[in-house]
Amino acid sequence: MGRVAELAGVSVRTLHRYDDIGLVRPSARTAGGYRAYAAGDVERLREVLAYRRLGFGLREIAELVGDRSADAVAHLRRLRGLLLERRDRAAAMVAAIDRELGARARGRTVTPEEQLELLGARLYDVIGGAYPATRRTEPRIAARIRDALGDARTVLNVGAGTGSYEPADRDVTAVEPSAVMRGQRPAGSAPCVAAAAENLPFADGSFDAAMAVSTVHHWSDPAAGLREMRRVARRVVVLTFDTDEPGWQDRFWLTRDYLPEFAAVLADFPSLAGMADAIGARTEPVPVPWDCADGLFEAYWRRPEAYLEDRVRRAMSVWTRVGPEAERRAVRSLGDDLVSGRWTERNGGLADLDTADLGLRLLIA
Repeated sequence: MGRVAELAGVSVRTLHRYDDIGLVRPSARTAGGYRAYAAGDVERLREVLAYRRLGFGLREIAELVGDRSADAVAHLRRLRGLLLERRDRAAAMVAAIDRELGARARGRTVTPEEQLELLGARLYDVIGGAYPATRRTEPRIAARIRDALGDARTVLNVGAGTGSYEPADRDVTAVEPSAVMRGQRPAGSAPCVAAAAENLPFADGSFDAAMAVSTVHHWSDPAAGLREMRRVARRVVVLTFDTDEPGWQDRFWLTRDYLPEFAAVLADFPSLAGMADAIGARTEPVPVPWDCADGLFEAYWRRPEAYLEDRVRRAMSVWTRVGPEAERRAVRSLGDDLVSGRWTERNGGLADLDTADLGLRLLIA
């Protein structure tokens, strides 16, 4: 026990406490009567300590590690998702602090409401709290998804967020790991289960169809999540992003001219072909209309001034992922180019287009 305590960075007293309450019990005793930890015990201890350091109480941890449907890999994926969420929250707080520091440096008085919004109850998390302001169902994209669902009557919405694109005429079950997002689902929306795509708590073939909209890039293991969708449903419909095409970063003027860091954000994102192969899917392009109602990252390709608005950017995960320095530089450069007319010189032809292919794709299996 002393050796395990040393390796884990905890006290022997802590290990005794975990043993007493049945949280982590050594599997055996040595000939001398000392507690002996097997590999499985150490694995469970690792999970307990990880959840503890993420702020979970012992009762919550007991439920988490006692989940018989989750193996070691499932726990690691869950922990990875929690850590990513914490990282994004921290990045959001840093960005908010930077904005207040900038305001104070310019001599502007920061109101009490703004101060509470910065670090208080309204911060929620990096993206979730901003979603209702600009993230709505775009009817033309919704129609494509509805057509792809075909005659499915029971639908699982994976990574459901606040419920955009859930078809009102189907029996929908939602899955969403973020408590922030679940808390913002409208009254009367589909029942929502707290779970991750990579470990769906449903039996094989439970649904006619499973859908996922603009969420795969948030999953710790996209291929595993897609295979889980394939397992629980006879049809799979996924709205995702194509990074297979050479020079894909140049499809969109924002990433081409102002935010090259976007490429690094998707550096580990699986290929579209790989995702399609994982579930035996075909792919279809989904053009973005110029007046797209859903404030996704590409939505304002013909309305560049929108990217200067903080409320618009806060509902896009990209800005948090690239960090506040890249965001400030991009916004400043775009603002300068809009004032000088350089943006119009480079992109004036967009005014004649009603839709643009910016890499959104439907996977249909």
